[in-house]
Amino acid sequence: MSRATFARAMGSMPSFRSLMYAYVHAFLEQVMVSAACNGAHGLKERLARWLLMMRDRSDGDELPITQSLLAEMLGVQRPTITNAARELEHAGLIERGRRQVTILDRKALAQASCECYQLARARLALHLPKTFP
Repeated sequence: MSRATFARAMGSMPSFRSLMYAYVHAFLEQVMVSAACNGAHGLKERLARWLLMMRDRSDGDELPITQSLLAEMLGVQRPTITNAARELEHAGLIERGRRQVTILDRKALAQASCECYQLARARLALHLPKTFP
């Protein structure tokens, strides 16, 4: 969609404009929660949160992501992610594969994550109830 078409849609379709504002608000809240989480919680909890957030936005439990990308997203070195992921794997929560992580026990992974996951999920559902169950 071109910028001009987007601007016209924002001006002429109140429901589209409301949805876009809700999305921006939800996104900004998610960024703020992530920033606070990065300073307050351990890596294993943050890794669990990121995996759950990815799962919420995907079609299945197999997440196509490398440990290098996870390390970059969480601001640590890859060997550090390997160690944290190994702990989650030994607990039976995930399975690591080549270029993918599979969530084996979503409920237990949610318990292993920090409270920021549930907070971000609840805030997203508040702003975008029809798009996020």
